[in-house]
Amino acid sequence: MEAIVLAGGYATRLWPITRHRPKMLLPVGETTVIDRILRALENDDRIETTYLSTNEAFAEDFESHIEEKEYEKAQLSVEKTSEEAGKFGVVGALAQLCDREGIDDDLFVIAGDNLIGFDLPEFLDYFEEREAPVIAAYDVGSREKAKSYGLVELDGERLVDFQEKPDEPKSTLVSIACYAFPADSVRFSEYLAGENNPDEPGWYIEWLQSRESVYAFTFDSTWFDIGAPASYFEAVDWELDGESLVHPDATLENCEVGETVHVMEGAEVTDASLETTLVYPNAEIHNCDLDETIVGEDVQIEDLRIARALITEESQFDR
Repeated sequence: MEAIVLAGGYATRLWPITRHRPKMLLPVGETTVIDRILRALENDDRIETTYLSTNEAFAEDFESHIEEKEYEKAQLSVEKTSEEAGKFGVVGALAQLCDREGIDDDLFVIAGDNLIGFDLPEFLDYFEEREAPVIAAYDVGSREKAKSYGLVELDGERLVDFQEKPDEPKSTLVSIACYAFPADSVRFSEYLAGENNPDEPGWYIEWLQSRESVYAFTFDSTWFDIGAPASYFEAVDWELDGESLVHPDATLENCEVGETVHVMEGAEVTDASLETTLVYPNAEIHNCDLDETIVGEDVQIEDLRIARALITEESQFDR
């Protein structure tokens, strides 16, 4: 079985933090979301190769990360795009990757920004039992939230209807961009040949379930789709369990540190109040009150009172 981890997005809702850094490599506690996925796949004997699908803009970042973490199964597969406007769409990228890498085996596909509460081997066990396409489904608990995802309707465990981003959701059970396909169900090229939507993978699932049986692995543990600052902070809060995390090589002097605060390696914080704040490596913060704020790597700030901010070296403030 082969695996594809989707990491080709540009995360514009998290700019400027992700303008030059892939969101899949954003720290969540002492690890990253994508490392949770890559490590689980590394340890599962069913997976032969894990293709990390990304774009030209972030290829070097991921190549360095794979080498640093010494993953043996992970292999970079690069889309020929370097900006949002040139993207092929997820299904288009999957079709190109399968063709480029010669994939003709069972296939596991997951979005690299998915922080999920279940163990991936559980999902693969379920897939092997069904011997059919399987999606992961989660109840988001709100029809308003459901509008942003692929809506799932089930008869038992079998998918009987799928609607991508419906205007009026009939339920709150959605697909979370975690899929497994038998080799015969990897039909991306056939789907695209019919001039179907190449962008969201949900459109492919909707097309596939009208042609063959598709099953849903439903779960009720944690799931975060890290695409915006609010969801990123929620994921960090879950990981830290409301506590603070200060790297041994960081410096804090005369500081008030509240809940969900992560101060990373080499950072220096003095005379500051931090609440729900992430301080990236080697940042310097002096005489600041920060809330729901990310301070990027190597950033230096002082005499600021701000909330809900993403600060990089490109940021400017009027004091």
